[in-house]
Amino acid sequence: MLPKDRVEIFKKYHDQKAKVSHLADEYHVSRVTIYKVLREVRLGQISQVKSVNKRFRTLEYGIKRLAKIEAKIQAKLKKQAQRYNKSYPGEMLHFDCSRLPLLKDEQKDSRRDYLFVAIDDYSRELFAAIMPDKTSISATKFLSQVLVESSYIIECVYSDNGKEFKGNPNHHPFVLTCIKEQIVQRFTKVKTPRTNGKAERVIKTLKHNWHDKQNFKTREQRQMALIRFVNFYNTVKPHRSLNNKTPMETLINYFFESVNNA
Repeated sequence: MLPKDRVEIFKKYHDQKAKVSHLADEYHVSRVTIYKVLREVRLGQISQVKSVNKRFRTLEYGIKRLAKIEAKIQAKLKKQAQRYNKSYPGEMLHFDCSRLPLLKDEQKDSRRDYLFVAIDDYSRELFAAIMPDKTSISATKFLSQVLVESSYIIECVYSDNGKEFKGNPNHHPFVLTCIKEQIVQRFTKVKTPRTNGKAERVIKTLKHNWHDKQNFKTREQRQMALIRFVNFYNTVKPHRSLNNKTPMETLINYFFESVNNA
């Protein structure tokens, strides 16, 4: 019960002649509590907080404390936004992969396909491919595809700590390709893949809008549908994070401004 409530109870009881039973119902406490409040307020004990620190005995301190906590949260969110919103294409691409469901007529023991995705942090340009497994070989093939399709230099790839992306630099093919292409690798914190949010979100978008809404009869049909959806995502679909522009429009604007400012 806040100090102001205790003062109100005291005033209503003495000035307005309110009954103890009515006050108990109004403040959702027992009559014993009301009698206790009346006695303590009469003795000048407005606050019921038992802390020896007098700052905790006032509502004002609580509000100030809450304001400080809120300011810290805002500063943390601002810092995270500065960290993850990149300023030019290729500065960072987020990589991830996910196992695809079996098709309707396939047996439970059929081989599973895996969806690999990469998304440019600046333009949200999407790259995607279906691979037969989740190995470093498949991850490397996908990276090679992204390097061919990309219209800009890729400086950094960001992924989880999966074995398809991370390993011994002496013989891991994905790592070796990054070294060869002078691409820096960055990884999420261990056991916190959610920090790779952009890649995880785009996988959910793909599965919902490309995979779940169609009844594929063959894996080849699924592959062609993926190519069409990626093209739609990059050239037709507006993105709120891009001020309702498409990834392609964002890239064109960036390169146009770069040429004019050169």
